[in-house]
Amino acid sequence: MSETGLVLVVEDEKPISDLLRLYLQREGFGVHAEYTGPGGLTAARTKHPVAIVLDVGLPGLDGTDICRQLRAESNWVPIIFCTARDDEVDRVLGLELGGDDYVTKPFSPREMVARVRALIRRSEEH
Repeated sequence: MSETGLVLVVEDEKPISDLLRLYLQREGFGVHAEYTGPGGLTAARTKHPVAIVLDVGLPGLDGTDICRQLRAESNWVPIIFCTARDDEVDRVLGLELGGDDYVTKPFSPREMVARVRALIRRSEEH
């Protein structure tokens, strides 16, 4: 485990997942990647990440369903949705389901790391 904690990246597009891993590791985070919804849900429950970067459109189980299930289990790990879906309805739904932030693709990897850091900082303050 890294000094700053483990970030779970659940993203079915490997180039995006690899890019996030590179930037997060460069900033001292440990990174565990999953490429399917069921794998992401299992990892969220067993790896105890400090934050999750979660794609919405995943094979096997939608990212919003993962968020809904984790929140129903009182798992309040910070979640950043990262998706190509940029309609206001999608953003509002993601936040209403318990997501803490919503970033649309394409995104800046440096900004994503800053958002992860900010979410972790806020969650540790409470």
